Amino acid sequence: MTQSGTMDGAGVTGFAGAGLAFVRGRAMSLLDMMVGIWIFTGGLVLFEPSPYELTFLVVLPLAFVAGMGIYRSTFGLLALLVAFTPFALVACFQVRFTPISDALIFSIVTIFLLLTSYFIANYVAGDTERRMRIVMRAYTAAAVICAIVGTLAYLGLIPGADIFLRYGRAKATFNDPNVYGPFLILPAMYALQRVLLGRGRMQFWAGAIYMVLFVGVFVSFSRAAWGHFAFSSIIVLGLCFVLEAAARDKVRIMIMSLLGAAMLVVALAGLLSIPSVQSLFEVRAAGQNYDSGATGRFGRQAYAFELALDNPLGLGPHEFANLRIREEPHNVYVSVLHVYGWGGGAMYYLLIILTLWRGTAALARPSPIGW
Repeated sequence: MTQSGTMDGAGVTGFAGAGLAFVRGRAMSLLDMMVGIWIFTGGLVLFEPSPYELTFLVVLPLAFVAGMGIYRSTFGLLALLVAFTPFALVACFQVRFTPISDALIFSIVTIFLLLTSYFIANYVAGDTERRMRIVMRAYTAAAVICAIVGTLAYLGLIPGADIFLRYGRAKATFNDPNVYGPFLILPAMYALQRVLLGRGRMQFWAGAIYMVLFVGVFVSFSRAAWGHFAFSSIIVLGLCFVLEAAARDKVRIMIMSLLGAAMLVVALAGLLSIPSVQSLFEVRAAGQNYDSGATGRFGRQAYAFELALDNPLGLGPHEFANLRIREEPHNVYVSVLHVYGWGGGAMYYLLIILTLWRGTAALARPSPIGW
């Protein structure tokens, strides 16, 4: 009876284990789909809470059911998140004009977004190449749709275009052109890499995506986004050229670069042939009155930096606009200091430095992760 009981117990245990494995397998397949949807909703931020935040509330428990792992390689990011949190919360209680509840909501949203970065780092670490493709395809789809909506709205070719514009500039499904423009740059660089290294239909579709995103960034009329797009394109081109060993491929990259540059010039000339586009381009390309002076862009940044030095614990969220200069400094490296204090700023700077270091180290060694 003991032997029979043991066999029965083993059978039950084996059945339960098989059932758990089946549930986790199905949950993992569903997780991949939900992560794609979640990333895609990152391009929809016309209202709050955004679909990105709400969708994550489905993705996170699904990841637990699927048994998604936590990896040692992501512990550094977790340490920065944990270290940043107390500084962000302490800064909320330094506010003088903003309700503490509003300041806490602002900081909690920031911490939540950091948590999502930690989640996606572990998700990608589990199956890097396949899952990174899921993330980038969803991101690219969202960016292309945003760029098309922004461009058509700017040209007045869709009804209700005003909801997708601000200050006469495209913002698509974002709240500000200066957020919409930079959102398009990463998928544009992803497409550019495939233009330079791909073949056949991949090159064609990647080139089309790059052109759509180029136009989308242009109609944002964000000078920072313009510079970011151009500088990033040069970096991607240079890295593809240097890291490609075959001389034949290097010649092909040079030819593709020249053809691509010519197509961009033609597209830009076509846009500038539209009088309203040319007028706004001339205004944005020239120096702006709000860039100079004590209350201009750079004056605000200097004032914000002085405030940060005088307030080690930070001013707290939304406080800057209640002081001598109402407009925000529009510089994240300065804002993070006066919003979250020296400690929060240091954690953010460390995140940037470590990201650059790890990225440079990854470029310096061979990798099985191809394009």
